[in-house]
Amino acid sequence: MRKISAALALSLTTIASGFLLAACENSGGPSANSTPGSSASPAANTTSTTSSAEGLKIGTLLPTTGDLASIGQQMIGSVPLLVDTVNACGGVNGKPVTLVQVDDQTDPRSGAAGMTKLATLDKVAGVVGSFASSVSTAAISIATPNKVMLVSPGSTSPKFTEKAQKGDYKGFWARTAPPDTYQALALAQLANKKGFKRVSTVVINNDYGLGFEKAFVETFEKLGGTVVNKNNPVRYDPKAQTFDTEAAAAFAGKPDAVVAVLYAETGSLLLKTAYQQGLTKGVQILLTDGVKSPTFPEQVGKGPDGKYILTGALGTVPGSDGKALEAFNKLWKDKKNGSSPGEYAPQAWDAAALLVLAAQSAKDNTGVGISSKIREVSAGPGTEVTDVCEGLKLLKEGKKINYQGASGNVDIDANGDVIGVYDVWTVGEDGKIKAIDKVTPTKS
Repeated sequence: MRKISAALALSLTTIASGFLLAACENSGGPSANSTPGSSASPAANTTSTTSSAEGLKIGTLLPTTGDLASIGQQMIGSVPLLVDTVNACGGVNGKPVTLVQVDDQTDPRSGAAGMTKLATLDKVAGVVGSFASSVSTAAISIATPNKVMLVSPGSTSPKFTEKAQKGDYKGFWARTAPPDTYQALALAQLANKKGFKRVSTVVINNDYGLGFEKAFVETFEKLGGTVVNKNNPVRYDPKAQTFDTEAAAAFAGKPDAVVAVLYAETGSLLLKTAYQQGLTKGVQILLTDGVKSPTFPEQVGKGPDGKYILTGALGTVPGSDGKALEAFNKLWKDKKNGSSPGEYAPQAWDAAALLVLAAQSAKDNTGVGISSKIREVSAGPGTEVTDVCEGLKLLKEGKKINYQGASGNVDIDANGDVIGVYDVWTVGEDGKIKAIDKVTPTKS
C-alpha cells in the first residue's frame, strides 16, 4: 500500500514540476506519442499512452532534480529524440513507441516509487535509468520481479556486476556506461602518471562512492602508491549540508592529491569548505564523472582573487567514441537549436536504442522479450549497424544485427556490462571544463 501511495504521490508531484521544466526546455518539436517539451517533462508523458496501447512502451527514470540534476538534465533529451526517430521510420513491431518519463529526484525512495509506477501502473517493458547507482539499486529490485528490462546510462557501481554474477537480476539489468572498476583504474593510472605518490580519498557514502573508493584504493596501491587515509576513510552523508569535519579529514596528512568522488550539489559545498579552511593550496584535486557538469566550477565558486577554486582540477568521465557518435551529434544539433549533447547523452541514446532493437528482434513488446535479445543485438553476430532505423529494418526482414552505438560498441556481456574509454578533463582559468586526453584503462 505504501508503494502504491508513493507512486501516486510522485505522479502528482511530477505533474507540477513537469510544466516548470518544460518551460525551460528548447524543444525540437512534438513527437507522435509524447507531449511537446517531453525531454524535460516527466509528468507530461504519463498521460500520453492512448495512441499505442499494444505497441512498445518504455520509460525513463532519470534525475532532473536533486543532487545529480545538473548531469541528468544533460542526458534527458536523448530518449525522446530516439523515440521520435524510431516512430518516424515505422516504430517497433508495426506500432509507434510510447515514452513515459519520471524524475527520480536523485533519491532512492523517489526512484523506487517511480519504478513502481512505471512497472505496475504504466506497464512499460523497459526503462532507461537510473543514473545514480543508489537509485538504480532501488529500481532494479522492483524491475526484476516485474520483468521490466532496466538499462542504465550511468550507474557505474561495481556492485551491479557482483549481483548479476550471482543471478540476482535474472537478465533484466544492463548498462551502457562501464563499471567503476575501469574508471577507478583510469584515475589511478592518471594519478600515477602525474607523479602523485600519496593521496587521500573522500567519497559520497552510497553505492557509487563506496564502490569507486574500493576499486581505486586497490588499483593505486598495486601501482605503488599510498592512500594515506585508507584505515580512516572519509565518507560523507548524501543528505549533509555542512562539511567542515569531512573537508579537514580528507586533506589531513599533506597528501599530494585528494581523490574526491562526489555528487555536484553536495560536492561543491565540500570543496568550497576545504578552500575556505585553507586546505586546498598545493594539493591536486582529482574528480570523477559525478561532478562533470559545465556548472560545477561555478557551484564551487571563486576565491577573493576572482579565480575559480577548481582551476587546474583534473577528472575522468566515461567517454564516447562509438561509430554512431558523429551522426548522433549532428542529429542533436539539428533538433536542439545547434546545441551540443552533454555528458551521458550518448549513453542514454544507446540505452534506448538497445531497448527498441531488442524488442524488434524478439518480435515481442515485453520485458521478457527485450531481455532475451538485448545481448544478441548488442554483441552477437550480424550486420554492424550504427543507424537505429537501419537496424530495425534488417530485424524486420529477419536478419541479425550488431548495433554499434554512439557511446561505444556497447557489447553487453553476461553481467550487463560494457567496456569503454575515458575522457580526462580539467578546469581552465575561465571556469570552463575541457577534455584534454583520452585513456583506455589496462589491467596489469
